[in-house]
Amino acid sequence: MTDSAQLPLQIIYHDNDLVAINKPNGLLVHRSPIAADADIFAVQLLRDQLGQKVFPVHRLDRKTSGVLLFALNEEMNSLMQQQFQDGKVEKTYHAIVRGYAPDELDIDYPLKKEDGTIQEAFTSLRTLARTEVDFAIGKHPTSRYSLVELKPTTGRMHQLRKHMAHIFHPIIGDRPHGCNKQNRYFKEQFGLNEMMLHASEITFSHPSNMRLETLRAPFQKNFIAAMNLLRIYFIL
Repeated sequence: MTDSAQLPLQIIYHDNDLVAINKPNGLLVHRSPIAADADIFAVQLLRDQLGQKVFPVHRLDRKTSGVLLFALNEEMNSLMQQQFQDGKVEKTYHAIVRGYAPDELDIDYPLKKEDGTIQEAFTSLRTLARTEVDFAIGKHPTSRYSLVELKPTTGRMHQLRKHMAHIFHPIIGDRPHGCNKQNRYFKEQFGLNEMMLHASEITFSHPSNMRLETLRAPFQKNFIAAMNLLRIYFIL
């Protein structure tokens, strides 16, 4: 877990059936064989914080911060997982990317799984702010960046990261899909090593009463620091 992680975990929603946290960058949801170096997980931390068993109903990348939802019983876990699988949960992310992104763009670009299977993948992009700062990272004396809103309607592994790299606007801090020069510059010059991708909001139908719920997670400190550094002025 990175230094940006704050304990106890920030709880943004809690009722008898569900609890949501604002997951810090660098925190794994649960134990994974592809991240053998980690020994702290959101499931374990939240279980200990609440004093009861919790069930993650969806996933966020280790490097992604933001809304992470848990069920507090097996029945609710099953019902919520089904909503995610059926594409009935609306997800909104924010990212800081290289270059001036288009005003709006629908990215319809299939992605390949590790076993070679091709999966449809769709993301809607909207640019919220653009900035140009005097960072001479490449051959130009200045560098351009955008704050974008991303709404995926499919949930493929690393979908947003791959889609932004595909349209040549990689997310700052993304490894391996991003720009090594940009990532190195932000780390060495400003101490910012985190990926600038934040799960800002999810909207779903609460299984206990069918009421529409919208949960929002404020930006983490490192995301705010990057926006201030780049002179991006936007309030979530």
